[in-house]
Amino acid sequence: MTVSLAIVGAGARGAAYARIATAQNTATVVAVAEPDPVRRATMAARYGLADDQVFADWRELTARPRLADAAIVATPDRMHADPACALADLGYDLLLEKPLAPTEHEARRIIDAAARNRVLLSVCHVMRYSAYTRSLKRLVDSGRIGDIVSVEHLEPVGWWHHAHSYVRGQWAREAESSSMLLAKSSHDLDWLDHIIGRPLRRVSSFGGLYHFRPENKPEGAGQRCVDCPVERSCAYSAVRIYQRFLGDPVYERWPLGVLTDDITAHGIDQALREGPYGTCVYSGGNDALDHQVVILEYEGGVTASFTVTAFNALDFRKTRLFGTRGSIEGDGRRLLVHDFLTDTSETIDTTTTGNASAADGHGGADDDMLREFLRAVATGDRSRLTSGPQESLRSHLAVWAAEESRHTGTVVTLRTPSNICS
Repeated sequence: MTVSLAIVGAGARGAAYARIATAQNTATVVAVAEPDPVRRATMAARYGLADDQVFADWRELTARPRLADAAIVATPDRMHADPACALADLGYDLLLEKPLAPTEHEARRIIDAAARNRVLLSVCHVMRYSAYTRSLKRLVDSGRIGDIVSVEHLEPVGWWHHAHSYVRGQWAREAESSSMLLAKSSHDLDWLDHIIGRPLRRVSSFGGLYHFRPENKPEGAGQRCVDCPVERSCAYSAVRIYQRFLGDPVYERWPLGVLTDDITAHGIDQALREGPYGTCVYSGGNDALDHQVVILEYEGGVTASFTVTAFNALDFRKTRLFGTRGSIEGDGRRLLVHDFLTDTSETIDTTTTGNASAADGHGGADDDMLREFLRAVATGDRSRLTSGPQESLRSHLAVWAAEESRHTGTVVTLRTPSNICS
């Protein structure tokens, strides 16, 4: 069975998921809803869509009878609930870009709509589906290192990626999108939940906006990088960051495709002169955190620490797991397993492909997630689709608890999620 898809939101993620799904030869794109006319026309041309398959708004799409088996919802964070609920009411199975929603009320609206209409709901927690994660999960569940006692987990966002997405980009201001922890690192709290496999009990968190502030602006710096007198000495120069990606087909899709539809030297220069991605990172137009630490306590006293920071090279997550019979160190590609009984170590290469960026499909995780979603839609077998409503709401509750802790300076005890439908 070939699964037919409606793409709701044809930005970087929506376009990427459409491309990956159709490349697997198990799906076709039969409708797109996208307010940007260039992106809308690009999708229509790429997938041979007729005028009555192309919509300027999700409301136009949902005003019609169901056109596809499933919908991929990749609208901005604060525009998930309404289209997701309307699509569920029409009987579409749903793949929803994370986060599920910025608030618990909206998240539960989506979950309830999916349950009420008996449609599949999966959230794009792609880290669960990578070859690396599957290998690690098998090791942990096999008892290879005994019981997990504690975990250290690091997300290296990357200096230029943070400047692109969380200083100059669409997640720069929390009120207009969601917290950096929810927008970026709900992946990680979901992943820890998946690997540790125990209910989360208590959370505390610290973090802030340390560097990307007006008081740190270099003396003599201008408002835009293209005409800034100190641009050449600034690590966050938009000119340096973006011009180096020209000619690379992966990075031309993202991040350059976010800046402009004209992926040429002239087009990039014009975007930096006129658009938000050419502004000084110290302009003060952002409030997203640039570093955060979350401490988690799971049932039975198991603990984990999670650090997310802008100040590093963009790379795969780094994790160390400490068990009663051994330990594992992972870098997103390889797992180093130390056995206490024999005092020997084994390196396992998980055959992860590509790099950690969204442009390259998160090391193959995007492909694997789409494959399992399309399989579930086609067959009705959801057994290998692990990022459903229950799992996603758990991770979001953990994020919201961490943010409550950060704002109040308290340790937050998690209440048991209720009324979650699978």
